[in-house]
Amino acid sequence: MSKSKNRKRYKKKRYVLPITIIILLIAFRLYLPTLIKNYVNKVLADIPGYYGEVEDIDLSLITGAYTINGLYLNKKTAESEIPFLNFPETDISIEWSSLFKGKIVSEIEMQSPEVIYVFEDQEKTAEEEPDKEDWTKALTDLVPLDVNHFEVYDGKLGFVQLQAEPNIDLYINDLRLSAQNLRNVRQTERTLPSPVTATGTSIGNGKLKLDARINLIKEIPDMDVSLSLENASVTALNDFTNYYAGLDFEEGTLGVFTEFAISDGYLKGYVKPLLKDTKLIGKDDGFLKTLWEGFVGVFKFILKNQGTDTLATKAPIEGDLNQTKTKIWPTVFNIFKNAWISAFQGQVDEDIEFKDAFQEEKKKD
Repeated sequence: MSKSKNRKRYKKKRYVLPITIIILLIAFRLYLPTLIKNYVNKVLADIPGYYGEVEDIDLSLITGAYTINGLYLNKKTAESEIPFLNFPETDISIEWSSLFKGKIVSEIEMQSPEVIYVFEDQEKTAEEEPDKEDWTKALTDLVPLDVNHFEVYDGKLGFVQLQAEPNIDLYINDLRLSAQNLRNVRQTERTLPSPVTATGTSIGNGKLKLDARINLIKEIPDMDVSLSLENASVTALNDFTNYYAGLDFEEGTLGVFTEFAISDGYLKGYVKPLLKDTKLIGKDDGFLKTLWEGFVGVFKFILKNQGTDTLATKAPIEGDLNQTKTKIWPTVFNIFKNAWISAFQGQVDEDIEFKDAFQEEKKKD
């Protein structure tokens, strides 16, 4: 009998250790998201000049994926906190297709992210401003692997000037962005291996479109970019134009078209703003404001193309990125060219290519 009891007792003890280990692993797995969440919240709260939190983190140890829910980062001022980043849902996972090619990289999908940039107070000194690298490093540390595939759905990008009265609020809604092969896992022989596309709706219901190819591996990324904004109601920009130029538009549309290329830190491109069917001077304007807008209106009438009721210019930009300046005289010439010779077409000209930014090509000329 005693031997039988000893066997039973031994069998029971034999299962105690594995069961204990399993229970501890389950407990650790259940507590791990909370542990990571507390760590992330501490990192976000310690960023100089900012305060942020994460609502929840979901982990999948089997697939190597995790979801960050309710991440926000606010910029602190003396009076209050101003919203800066708001990421309701961010899915981060291993890109399995790249794993089979011998590269361990991640892919990120963001649902309804918001980034609000507040124009800084010009009176602040550089010492008063938080280090920009602090918040970017804190966020990139949340992704332990290099990002190769990045998707944004229903995003918002805003630019706010709080010093203006009323406040200036420029934004792009319905932002859909896709960036692929950012770490050059595929097509390694290509100079610009990473395609980036984006669409969105601007203030004034304008249509934004971005097409680009980039090489992020370099310290100063090489790129070839084409961007257009079409048919934005110019009256939606009245707070902006009134604050900076003392002008109000009663009607009209705005388009902005730009192409630029960067190679080894050398940039070449142009920016082409286009105003169409615009009318200044509102009925409720005061005398002095009406007089100023009337003067500008006469100047605009002289310079615009009368056949298409279009005022446009094409401002070329070229040079080292640290010394880029707009060329004044070509800009003035293009204004008169638009007025008296031919109207610019409301589209990207497609006359800037990546090779145009090669400094070696310019040396041969």
